[in-house]
Amino acid sequence: MDLAGVLLALLLVLVLIVSLLSNLLVLLCFVYSTEIRKQVAGVFLVNLSFCNLLLTVLNMPFTLLGILRSQQPLGGCVCKAVGFLETFLTSNTMLSMAALSIDKWIAVVFPLSYTSKMRYKDAVILMGYSWLHSLTFPLVSLFYSWVDYSNVYASCTLHLKEETERRRFTVFTIVFHSTSFMLSLVILCFTYLKVLKVARFHCKRIDIITMQTLVLLVDIHPSVKQRCLNEQKRRRQRATKKISIFIGSFVICFGPYIITRLIELLPFVTINYYWGVISKCLTYSKAASDPFVYSLLRQQYKKVLINIVNRILKRDLYPSSGYNSSLDTENDYCLHRTN
Repeated sequence: MDLAGVLLALLLVLVLIVSLLSNLLVLLCFVYSTEIRKQVAGVFLVNLSFCNLLLTVLNMPFTLLGILRSQQPLGGCVCKAVGFLETFLTSNTMLSMAALSIDKWIAVVFPLSYTSKMRYKDAVILMGYSWLHSLTFPLVSLFYSWVDYSNVYASCTLHLKEETERRRFTVFTIVFHSTSFMLSLVILCFTYLKVLKVARFHCKRIDIITMQTLVLLVDIHPSVKQRCLNEQKRRRQRATKKISIFIGSFVICFGPYIITRLIELLPFVTINYYWGVISKCLTYSKAASDPFVYSLLRQQYKKVLINIVNRILKRDLYPSSGYNSSLDTENDYCLHRTN
């Protein structure tokens, strides 16, 4: 193995470790916090973390073996099962992110009717559709034997073996990526841009009130006034930054791989091995970044993790005490809306 192969293997190991730990933390927070379990968005977050965790445990190790051995590391049946799971889990995570954006859109744009528009039952129905949608395409690919080991991506995935099936496989691949990646991207852009519009409107109202207050307080110290103006500027940038992270991480992680798979459909195009593996690692990196983008950096999850750590430490320090630290945290829905 050359230096480039070693670096790719180390990158994948890093992604695997971060993804495993971060997604386990999200699931741990969900189990220990009553308030998080009460939130409808928690259904989407658990489904997203669960799929990412399965992708980490069942797919990433075999891709790592493919990079290290430079050949198919598994038998035919196991490879087909791994490829089936990879297609299903990747599509399911994309649709879960789209469902999260819909939930956020309803919460911000229709706050007064959120509880009636987005109930637990509605979340379960959305996730049920996500699972059925995601299962359809890998089942079709198994039926036509389009799941096999690909040397370009060093993994078991959608792969065309017979040229006579190229036209049918091309139609299948385009429809699959259109109804998973493109559909999710359109939903993300529509919902989050609507959220950004509402956030900017509220920021503008707050800015007007702030400026009127500063005009009335003629004796205010210049440093305090400057601090207020700086906070005003940060408030305007905060919503844009968050929306950019949501959409940008989706495009950066999935975009190169999807575009590569579509270009690969052209019979005269040959994909470079290193680029194929890098694009595959980028899709895996989404599983590692999702817990931070959607959960662990939020104040509510930070509080739950801190309470878990405190409970463990107090239990070790005072084993005979009757202290029982509550792991429930306050619902940060209102805070998240204003942010």
